Amino acid sequence: MPNEARRRPRAGARSVRVRTALAAVAVVALATSVGALLLLTVLRELLTDELAAAARSRALQIDASLRTSPVRPVLAVGDLEDDVAQLVSSDGTVLAASPNAAGRPPLVWPAPDDPVEIIGPVDAERLLVVSHWMDGEVVLVARTVDVRDDALRFVADLLLIGLPLLLLIVAVLAWVLVGRALRPVEGIRREVDEISSTALHRRVPESPGADEIALLARTMNRMLDRLERSQQRQRRFASDASHELRSPVAAIRQSAEVALAHPDRTSVLELARTVLDENLRVQRLVEDLLLLARVDEHSLRLRTVPLDLDDLVFAEAERLCEISGLRVDTTGVSAGRVRGDADGLRRVLANLGDNAARHARSRVAFTLAETAAGVVLTVDDDGPGIPPAERERVLERFVRLDDARARDAGGSGLGLAIVSELVTAHGGSLMISGSRDGGARLRLTFPPVTADAPPSRSPADRG
Repeated sequence: MPNEARRRPRAGARSVRVRTALAAVAVVALATSVGALLLLTVLRELLTDELAAAARSRALQIDASLRTSPVRPVLAVGDLEDDVAQLVSSDGTVLAASPNAAGRPPLVWPAPDDPVEIIGPVDAERLLVVSHWMDGEVVLVARTVDVRDDALRFVADLLLIGLPLLLLIVAVLAWVLVGRALRPVEGIRREVDEISSTALHRRVPESPGADEIALLARTMNRMLDRLERSQQRQRRFASDASHELRSPVAAIRQSAEVALAHPDRTSVLELARTVLDENLRVQRLVEDLLLLARVDEHSLRLRTVPLDLDDLVFAEAERLCEISGLRVDTTGVSAGRVRGDADGLRRVLANLGDNAARHARSRVAFTLAETAAGVVLTVDDDGPGIPPAERERVLERFVRLDDARARDAGGSGLGLAIVSELVTAHGGSLMISGSRDGGARLRLTFPPVTADAPPSRSPADRG
């Protein structure tokens, strides 16, 4: 792999770490901006209400002093720079005023019911005016809003300084925390980057816990387990297939070399018989490999129709009698109707029959019956049997038991694997157990044919 492919990628603008940090900053910036606006708005309202309350209090004090003195004196205010007061008649005439509003028209007329802000008569400052009616006259009291505005500016300045600092802290924290969170992902990436087809035994580091990254690491390791097993099966498959093909090729070559070296010792008929037998062996092996390849590629198609399985069983029993010389018992075969592919089921029966005949001492028995579970087919032999620990393994490809399934016995180790795949494709099941005759029993169960039963699914349909 080139060095560029193994180099750790630099964190660019599109990296998860950068995008997450920017997203965190954007969210916090939006939230704090909205919060700051709300804070300033609420603070302004509170300070305005406080100014209005103070102005009303001064108006009540003026009202009390006017009621105790009929003379209209100069209205006293607490601060000549901040407060303004006027006593105005109902027609808008100023009857009395504070010194800083002497000789000036009413601050606002007509008198407002609610506080109102105006530009005041003194230095054009902004004032908050409230009104208080008393006996047909109104007291107008105004207070400057400079204190309120100064407080708002102070808070706004603090926010302008604090919010950027807060965003910077959020950015740094997001960058660090996301980096820590993604550190296991970087470890996974580096390990996967180093894994090649020759190093599928390696695994990515798993972090403790049950978060998404830990689940990702475990999922990656399970995937690597499957890839390693698949690679091992493919290598074993290729090795066994080449070994199986080497044997007939070597036999044909040996016969041809003997015939060429010693033409007087070998007749054309003997050479042709040897070549034909080995060629048929190669053909069967190639057909088996092609069928299993179609199963692996999910391209095996079955032409399923309702058929009588007992007819196929009797035909297979007759074939075994002719080629093996064994006693083939079919007394236990009764009617059994299934939905299946005729060629596929013939192949199943042929493989079962050949397997039983190869290991039987003298007898092979077929039984067929319709049960509540479906149509059940069993094949028994009186051979050495299959140890319980090996009954699952013999269904794998190119698997032979040392004592009963050697290569010189004629088997390629694909027969039962093909049976298992074809039975599964027909919606059935295969189970291996011991036979009452002392050998092996292979029990196949097929779903029964019903009026509304759908066609059996092929591996391609299930894939």
